[in-house]
Amino acid sequence: MYDISGNPSEAAARRVGILYNFVGAGCRWRKLVRMLTDLASPGDLPDHVCFCVLSIAPHPAMSPLIRRLLIALAVIAALIVLFWWIGRPKPIAVVVREIDRGKVESSIANTRAGTIEACLRTKLSTIIGGRIEVLAVKEGDRVKKGQLLMKLWNDDQQAQSTLAMAQVATARQRVNEACAQAANAEREAERQSELRKKGFVSTSREESARTEAQARRAGCDATKADVAQFQAKVNATRVDQGRTILYAPFDGTIAKIVGEIGEYSTPSPPGVQTPPAIDLIDDSCLYVKAPMDEVDAPKIITGQPVRISLDALPKQSFPGKVRRVAPYVSAVEKQARTVDIEATFDNPEAPGRLLVGYSADIEVILAVRDDVVRVPTSALLEGSRVLVAGADDRLEERKVKTGLANWEFTEVLEGLNAGERVVTSLERVGVKAGAAFVVEATNSR
Repeated sequence: MYDISGNPSEAAARRVGILYNFVGAGCRWRKLVRMLTDLASPGDLPDHVCFCVLSIAPHPAMSPLIRRLLIALAVIAALIVLFWWIGRPKPIAVVVREIDRGKVESSIANTRAGTIEACLRTKLSTIIGGRIEVLAVKEGDRVKKGQLLMKLWNDDQQAQSTLAMAQVATARQRVNEACAQAANAEREAERQSELRKKGFVSTSREESARTEAQARRAGCDATKADVAQFQAKVNATRVDQGRTILYAPFDGTIAKIVGEIGEYSTPSPPGVQTPPAIDLIDDSCLYVKAPMDEVDAPKIITGQPVRISLDALPKQSFPGKVRRVAPYVSAVEKQARTVDIEATFDNPEAPGRLLVGYSADIEVILAVRDDVVRVPTSALLEGSRVLVAGADDRLEERKVKTGLANWEFTEVLEGLNAGERVVTSLERVGVKAGAAFVVEATNSR
C-alpha cells in the first residue's frame, strides 16, 4: 500500500517542500527534490498557497517502476506550482480619482492660439517715397493726435508752394489795379449818359463809354479768377507736401519704426506688401482675437461669458464676454476652417499691463451645472464607460450616462455615486476590466 498524506505545519507553509522517504530510492531523485525545495526561499510564496508533503512508505509489493513513477509525478506537480508562481500576473499600479459633487461647465475653446489686439492700430506710410529728413519720434514714445511723426525731403515742393503764393500776391495786386480802372470807367460812362441827356454829347459817345466800362469790369473779374487759380495751385502744393509728412491720427504709442534719417522710405505699391514706416497702437483699449472651429461657431453669440488665459500669466484666468463673431469663415489653412471671435475683459485692469501680441486663449462657456455628480473626463473610455476600483482589488467596467462635459469634468447622470473611485491612468498597459490593481496615488478634488 502507498501512504500519501499532506500535513504541513504553519511554519512550513511559507516554502515549497517535497519530502519523501523511500527505502532504496536512487540518490538522483533525492537531489532533484532538494534542488526544487531550495528554489523557493521563505517569503516567496503567500500563506494561502497549498503545499504538499509527500511521504511514500515502503511496501514489499511496490515495484521499482511504480516507485519512480510516483516520484516523477510529485516532481512535475512541484514544477507546475513553481512556474505558476513565478509567472503569475502582478497587480497593476493605477491612479484613481474619487467621484465627488461640484460644478460642471460645457465650454469650447479656440483651435489655435489667439492674440491680444489693440482696439486702434494703424501702420503708417507716406503716400510717395523719398529720403527721410525728419524723424520726430522713437519707438516706445507716447504721442498725441496731430503730432508730427516723420517728414521726407520735399524742398522742391516747398519751392513750388512759395512760387504759387507769390503768384497769388501778384494776382491780388492786379485785381486791385483792374478793378480800380473798372470803377473809374463805370463812373465815366454814367457822366457820358448824363451829358447825352442834356444834349452835350452824342449817343455814340455814350455807348463807347459804356462799352469801355464793361470791358474794364470784365478785366477786374478775370484778375480775380487768376487769384483763385493761383490759390488753388498753392493748395495743390500743400497736398503734395502732405504726401511726404506723417502725423499721428490718434493718441497712442509708437510700436515700431522702419528707417532712419537719411534713408529712403518706400510706400507699399499695389499688390506688394512692404513694412510700414511707423506702427502706431492705442494700448488703452485691448481685446483678444482667437479662431474657433467652424463646427462650434453656431454655438457662439455676442455677450456670452468667456474665460481668458494668457501664456504670460500662467495659472490665471480672467472673465470676459464675446464682443464680436466674424460673419465669415477663414480658410487660411484648408484643413482647418475657422471663425474668428473677439472677447473683452470684464475688468481690463485685472491682468495688469498687457502687451499687444501676447498669445491668449478663449474658453467660451455654453452652459453651467452646479452641485452635480461629476467624473474626470480623463477617466472616460469610448462609449461612456469607466473602470471602477472594486472592493476586491479588481477593476470593474461600468456604463454611465453623461451630461455636460468639458476637458476637465463630465457630469454623470446615472451609473456612479459620489465616493466611488475611478481609474484615470487608462493609458497604462494592462489596465482593463477584471485586472488586479494597486492604488498608486489618489487625488481627490
